[in-house]
Amino acid sequence: MHLCLFEDDQVPGLRPLVETRPAYDLRLARRTIAETTRDAFAPDGLVLHTRRALAGIASQSHPGAVVNTLPDGADVLFVNGRFVADDVVLLDRLREQVETDAPRLFLQGDRLVAAWVPDASAHLSPDAWDRPAVGPATFDAPVTPVEGATLVERPWDLLDTLSAALSRDVAAQATVPPAGALPTRHHATVHDSVVAVEPGRIHLGTGATIRPGAILNASDGPIVVDDEATIHEQAVLNGPCYVGPKSEVKVGADITQSAFGYYCKVGGEVHDSILHSLSNKAHPGFLGHSYLGRWCNLGADTNTSNLKNDYGEVSAYAPAEAAFVSTERQFAGLFMGDHSKCGINTMFNTGTVVGTCCNLFGGDFPPRYVPPFSWGSPSQGFTTYRLDKALSVAETVMGRRDTALTDADAACLRDLFQRTADERDRHHG
Repeated sequence: MHLCLFEDDQVPGLRPLVETRPAYDLRLARRTIAETTRDAFAPDGLVLHTRRALAGIASQSHPGAVVNTLPDGADVLFVNGRFVADDVVLLDRLREQVETDAPRLFLQGDRLVAAWVPDASAHLSPDAWDRPAVGPATFDAPVTPVEGATLVERPWDLLDTLSAALSRDVAAQATVPPAGALPTRHHATVHDSVVAVEPGRIHLGTGATIRPGAILNASDGPIVVDDEATIHEQAVLNGPCYVGPKSEVKVGADITQSAFGYYCKVGGEVHDSILHSLSNKAHPGFLGHSYLGRWCNLGADTNTSNLKNDYGEVSAYAPAEAAFVSTERQFAGLFMGDHSKCGINTMFNTGTVVGTCCNLFGGDFPPRYVPPFSWGSPSQGFTTYRLDKALSVAETVMGRRDTALTDADAACLRDLFQRTADERDRHHG
């Protein structure tokens, strides 16, 4: 059985986080959507459908996967790239279906959650995979209605899945923490002064370092400090929490219910937030109920509001609709696309959305929506961030962490720059 993760017509609602990646590559906690779904089904092969501009990105992120085509003769389980594989009953129904020779669609309302198609390439039109979205009309098969499937529709939906994903990721790990105090775990380096509450729920990766005076409190959920990650002096982690490989939690940091992917640097106060990977919030300042993409950097003393003064429901800008929409949340902070940065003393208002490759400076409050490739400040106004300059900065930043700006990366950013020109004109004007 092959697993195909596909994008549907609701993916643009996840901007800015999907401007540079397929929806299924969004981080839930330790794992992405794609990793969680793949682990749920253990397929023989992986097939990926995505927008044409992201095909190169998908190929380099998933070596060995087939992108935007179907392998001949393969039986394929198609799963929506926005689906969070957390419903045990639904997962069992899908597993039972793939044991049959009968094609079937699984719809939640009018949303396609999954489809089972034996010998898929013989039954589906080849041009279906050259379209930006897959939906029920792509398939001709009987329908089974389903309920309770989690399909993320907005960036802030990923915050709703965070706590459960943190616990689910730990449960999916094959290893169980050894008994005893953390300093006895010789595959990691833990100072004797480290305070560990419920150490049986604290997972340390190979080469992890926990420095003097750090506090790891797993009373409210598990804590994972992955391979070669470092928790610095007097940092406090309150679970559930995930610190990815090579990431650093800086001196005196206050972290609660958050997930940081590979090679992040995190300091100050961070609550209920996700840093996808390779991003920095290394200095004092507050970040709450927020999601940062890759290669982001928040300057010293950057602060994010996550609660309105009247304690009311937060709205946020939806670029795909060109309008503010309700988040249906009391708490919502900053949602920032890849390669965006802000200078020292920046203040982000409640429910701020910043697109890809933005360069913000000057302190004060930027607008609550900043379109991709914007450059400027609240006092001086905003203009277009030159493409050549943005690519040059991206190349420099990525090189500092031994990563190259590939042709696929550059092509994706060029395409986004061109597609969002009118959007910049409207907002900058």
